[in-house]
Amino acid sequence: MDTLLSKHLHGGMVRAAGLALAATLLLAGCGDRGIPRQSGGDAVPVTTQVLRFSDWNDSLQAIGTARARESVALTASVSEIVDQVHFDSGDQVKAGQVLVTLRGAGQRAALAEAEATYAEADQLYRRQQQLAAQQLVSRAMLDTQKAMRDAALARVQRMRADIRDRNIRAPFAGVLGIRQISPGALITSNTVIATLDDISHVYVDFPVPEVQLASLHQGDEVRARASAYPERDFVGRVSAIDARIDPATRALTVRADFDNAGRMLRPGMLLDVRLYRPTRQALALAEIAVVQVGRESFVYRVSADDSVERVDIEVGPRSDGRVEILSGLNAGDRVVVDGTGKLRAGLKVSYPADAAPASPVAPAARVHTGADATPG
Repeated sequence: MDTLLSKHLHGGMVRAAGLALAATLLLAGCGDRGIPRQSGGDAVPVTTQVLRFSDWNDSLQAIGTARARESVALTASVSEIVDQVHFDSGDQVKAGQVLVTLRGAGQRAALAEAEATYAEADQLYRRQQQLAAQQLVSRAMLDTQKAMRDAALARVQRMRADIRDRNIRAPFAGVLGIRQISPGALITSNTVIATLDDISHVYVDFPVPEVQLASLHQGDEVRARASAYPERDFVGRVSAIDARIDPATRALTVRADFDNAGRMLRPGMLLDVRLYRPTRQALALAEIAVVQVGRESFVYRVSADDSVERVDIEVGPRSDGRVEILSGLNAGDRVVVDGTGKLRAGLKVSYPADAAPASPVAPAARVHTGADATPG
């Protein structure tokens, strides 16, 4: 009986010890769950970059419309039948060149009559001047004859102007569009003869948000691309900035001047425009280093002991795979560029020997954070 009792008690103690050991192991396993362990040789391999100030050229993108430097729709100032057309569609013409001649036989005859009347009135006035000098005619008669002479001269000048209106000339040098008239057609002041555009230079007008007004300057470089020439960049300069801001869009119009000697750009063409700012010094970082979560942007900065810490940053414009850092980092900071997906704050990292931390840099201008940071 004592033997059986002793065996029973011994088996119970063994089972209790086994259960206690299992419970201890289970609790230890639960306590470690979700907490990464990292031994001295388990540093995460990453690629890093040391931040330094460098030349920075950011740009502003917009959609613009090309306009000729000078542009007009040619019309006549009188209603008349077309006598001769002296141009063809697409011709390059000079300033003052006669393009269309309207019928004017009646006006030329009227001019001849007016010139004869003037000649007679002028001759009579000269005779009366001689007689007035001899006091043979009154001063009043001389003044009357002078008025008749001046009226006849005015009619001559009016008829000459009427005849000039029947010769339609190019107001400036340029390229003519499609011809819209033919000889024998009756045209009025509303009839478009052709368009004339000076496209040796073209203007491109595009909108810019008012918040960018302070950074706009005449002479800034502008590059444009057209769908007709997708591989070609057209280079121009800002020539004018509108004096008013549109209250509906809160944007102002900027005009850029493009040399168009090859006549590749045409009025009305839609262009993808990039306005380049003057070169300045800025902290720039590879875009892939920035982790975006909702509205937050942060990077992993490498500490002196090769562990990483999360640093919230404010980013500025992006260009050519880089982004400007407005706040949160300083020149000399080492930032993880590639491998951020494997990192958590506090983990150790390793990077190639040639990318080891640089020697301490001279004190550099710090990018302010907190209340001193400018909202992006």
